[in-house]
Amino acid sequence: MQEKLNDKTWARWSALFIVAFTMMAAYYVNDVMAPLKSMLESQLHWTSGEFGFFTGAYSFLNVFLLMLIWGGLILDKFGIRFTGLLSTVLMVGGTIAEYIAITQYGGTTDTVMGYKLDVFMASAGYSVFGVGAEVAGITVTKIIAKWFKGKEMATAMGVQVALARIGSQAAYAVAIPVAKSWALDTPLLIGAVVLVGGFLSFLVFTFMDRKLDSQVRISTESSDEEKFSFKDVASVIGNPGFWLIALLCVLFYSCVFPFQKFATELMITKYGVNEDVAGIFAGLPALGALFLTPVFGGMIDKKGKAASIMMLGAAMLIFVHCIYSLPFIHAAWVAIVLMIVLGIAFSLVPSAMWPSVAKIFPVKQLGTAYALIFFIQNIGLWGIPALIGNVLENYCIVGKEAIGGKENIIYDYTLPMCIFTGIAVLSLLVAVLLKAADKKYGYKLEEANIKS
Repeated sequence: MQEKLNDKTWARWSALFIVAFTMMAAYYVNDVMAPLKSMLESQLHWTSGEFGFFTGAYSFLNVFLLMLIWGGLILDKFGIRFTGLLSTVLMVGGTIAEYIAITQYGGTTDTVMGYKLDVFMASAGYSVFGVGAEVAGITVTKIIAKWFKGKEMATAMGVQVALARIGSQAAYAVAIPVAKSWALDTPLLIGAVVLVGGFLSFLVFTFMDRKLDSQVRISTESSDEEKFSFKDVASVIGNPGFWLIALLCVLFYSCVFPFQKFATELMITKYGVNEDVAGIFAGLPALGALFLTPVFGGMIDKKGKAASIMMLGAAMLIFVHCIYSLPFIHAAWVAIVLMIVLGIAFSLVPSAMWPSVAKIFPVKQLGTAYALIFFIQNIGLWGIPALIGNVLENYCIVGKEAIGGKENIIYDYTLPMCIFTGIAVLSLLVAVLLKAADKKYGYKLEEANIKS
């Protein structure tokens, strides 16, 4: 048989690193505004509620216009090359809209639909970016499934996620120093430039993928079983395992991603961490996931215990947020250690959760299951930031201080951290129910993925 392009080790791994660069750029832009919350408030006069609205806008179109599901249909209809390029264009366009909102309309008193013009425009751009980023994530997953079919697929998926976390860590590390050295909008401008590079990178991949397609017919490589189908929706939502995995997903990620959006300010105001390095510490969970996700994934492949590991990760979340909520602990080292623990939990649960989906559902329902789980996850990513922002604005302001001629608002994060703790408790409860369901329905989540 003729050797295909993806049979060559260098070719398939090159394809992975090319598309991983695109996702790395996406993760950078997704997180780069989070460390700048205090600067947005002091320079553009945003409130915490407006920052929460902006942060939640990432998932607005995915939730209310079902763009994530439509993106999955477009992916199946037009293929990975078209969908990947479309998603990168949406990410670039959305980021440029954010940049224009801050540079051209920042600090304006004009309003649109009750929101300040710069907040509304930046949120609209971030929402468009969110559509592109989520669809790109699905597309890259399908790319890996195609190029690594019958090969190192699980390892490749772990490596892609790990590399994407580099973008997150870079965003948290450089946002404040760059904004202070140049301008508030400079970190976002860097993101737009890097995303253009991600578009060009994906364009290079399309030529490789076209060559692979010329070697083997796609119709024989990609069966109807792998495609999203509305016919499978009833079967998926009728499976108790779906609701438990989906609830665990939305609760767990609601304790991580929205928390990170506010974590830099928490580090500065409560624990006295220098603002130049606070973002680095807030990005530690992403850095931990970079190194630990592939490791934990390999352990679960060989030893199993996925349901138990999800319970452990949820319990670690409770510990982290509970300690953060204690008003009498102000030591910076405690905050940093908690971030490291959060990073371990952030690596444990996804390593166990996503392979578990493949055990609960047959191959023909996997696409449908993943699309619906991501849709439910986006509900939390939209609602929780908005909730936390409004709680901060209405119940947690304890004072103001002038720094460099600009007035900064000081918040007490006790109540928001109690909210995160409550969500983490719910995630542990769901993880316990999932382990019980595993025994009842025989999902085999505790068994190893690799059979000896």
